[in-house]
Amino acid sequence: MQKLFEKLTNSFRKNGGLLSYEAFERIVSSCAVSEESRTLFFILQASGYPISETADGYRLDTFFRSWREELYCVIDIETNGSKPGRSQVIELGAVMIKNAQIIDRFETFVACAYLPEHISRITGIEPSDLIGAPGRKEVLTKLRGFMGSAVFTAHNASFDYGFLDASFNRFGLGHIGNPVLCTINLAKRSIESEKYGLAYLNEKLNLGMKSHHRAYNDALAASKILLKCFENIPEYVKSTDELLRFSKSSSKERRASKEREE
Repeated sequence: MQKLFEKLTNSFRKNGGLLSYEAFERIVSSCAVSEESRTLFFILQASGYPISETADGYRLDTFFRSWREELYCVIDIETNGSKPGRSQVIELGAVMIKNAQIIDRFETFVACAYLPEHISRITGIEPSDLIGAPGRKEVLTKLRGFMGSAVFTAHNASFDYGFLDASFNRFGLGHIGNPVLCTINLAKRSIESEKYGLAYLNEKLNLGMKSHHRAYNDALAASKILLKCFENIPEYVKSTDELLRFSKSSSKERRASKEREE
């Protein structure tokens, strides 16, 4: 499914954010997806992929939506290990941002039978905190509903996204199709700093966050970093899709984009 997400997004970008029904079907066929196109469209929407229907086909909503008006779901997880196949989420925190304002939040422990001592030392989470907490499938299902089609945002997003995507798949909830934004990548292109770790930026930017390695606190810190980044986004970046590309752009690409704007 990840291959399909990538091919669809690249094709949408090459075609001005729009794909005909025929073009969509060709891409689906090239990825050897078993579902027929109409069913797959609804699966993509349910997974958080920002696609909608037009009179002639489909459109990538992030290609047309202003990045300022986008929804950003800033997520952080604490886990009892680094490998999703052998470990699990023990705490999850998320902050929803729109128009540079926090509009919602989600925070929960996750039931877990095994919590290594070194994880307790790092996080301050005790086994007793997890007793009676909701199970993994319940938490992931609620997170799916909370995220909707918002941009999946995290500090070092590849870890949180990869872990959660594997967990979603493990419990039969499909893949995460939401666009992904890493606040480390965005900060490197919009904030001058010697380092870009969460704790370092918290201190440098005077974010006022005291604890670390707790899910909601770190999600909130990452959301504050995101808002700081937003203060320095170039004028030539208009849409959400352009913001996502800017977050991964090279200095050469940014110079070229700035020159075109001027």
